[in-house]
Amino acid sequence: MNGLTRWAPGAARHYLPDLVYGANDGIITTFAVVCGVVGADLSNRVILILGFANLVADGFSMGASNFLSRRSYADPRERSDPPEAARHGSATLAGFLTAGTVPLVAYVLPLADADRFPATVALTLATLFAVGASRAIVTGLGWARSGIEMLVVGAAAAGVAYGIGAFAAAITSG
Repeated sequence: MNGLTRWAPGAARHYLPDLVYGANDGIITTFAVVCGVVGADLSNRVILILGFANLVADGFSMGASNFLSRRSYADPRERSDPPEAARHGSATLAGFLTAGTVPLVAYVLPLADADRFPATVALTLATLFAVGASRAIVTGLGWARSGIEMLVVGAAAAGVAYGIGAFAAAITSG
């Protein structure tokens, strides 16, 4: 255990898996929507509509799913009571909404259209790394390794989404 791990507050340690799970899924799924729409060469309006719809609906779904999963253990001793399950679900939702807004930021700022996607890529990759690296405070693992791990997973998911969007655009354009 490193010095930072020793100082992490109890709540941060307790809810970190929920926060990271939500943040990771929020940023990756929202970024995947953006990448898919850009790959399909659709409008910025479509990015915002699909991005925010995904952010709210999927975020709520993730939080509700975490709540339900914590209430679904066969052994009652392992099953969370409703308030505790709700706190875990809320942590997942908070992580999802907070990180999940990042890929949409460049589409609400007054940027040139040509600069929006590159700005989104930079912001998203930086956020993936930062969220991943922040896990080191609780886990005691190296911050660089933790950040790179989350960055690589997120970048791979985005690449797949972009490729599918480009492929779908190509086969439906003719």
